[in-house]
Amino acid sequence: MNRLERTVNKLSAYPSWVLSFAIGKVVKYTGTSKISYDLMTKDRVVVSAKNRNKIRNHIGQIHAAAMILLAETATGMVVGMNVPDDKIPLVKYLNTSFVRRSKGAMKAEAWLTPEQQEKIRTTEKGDVIVNVKVTDESGESPIVCEACWAWISKDKLKKK
Repeated sequence: MNRLERTVNKLSAYPSWVLSFAIGKVVKYTGTSKISYDLMTKDRVVVSAKNRNKIRNHIGQIHAAAMILLAETATGMVVGMNVPDDKIPLVKYLNTSFVRRSKGAMKAEAWLTPEQQEKIRTTEKGDVIVNVKVTDESGESPIVCEACWAWISKDKLKKK
């Protein structure tokens, strides 16, 4: 069990907004955007955002950057729940296609297979394509994303 998973487990005894507030203090941009951490496990992470004025675009939808933030946050957190404490996760790429206008609030759900989780926990350095689905209030997907996350030793990062 890594530090993030231990923290999430401790905070699960409190109302759900406490986890979102705590992570928002550490990952400040998600706090600024008021991302809600609805579910965080080693298998799956669900995050959401209301269609609030501060993250809307000029036509009243959640802004494209906020949609991408949801996908990046969900995928990064599910990797973060699995990466050992001596490693650091890094996003390699996030390819996004905008396929339709969004309606209302949005959520992103990211998940890892047991094989991907094992690879993250046992491989010194590597990367995985993380599954993610971003939906709006209608249940449809206004964007389609492919996220690739890598991990490396914290020591290696410090040497550069």
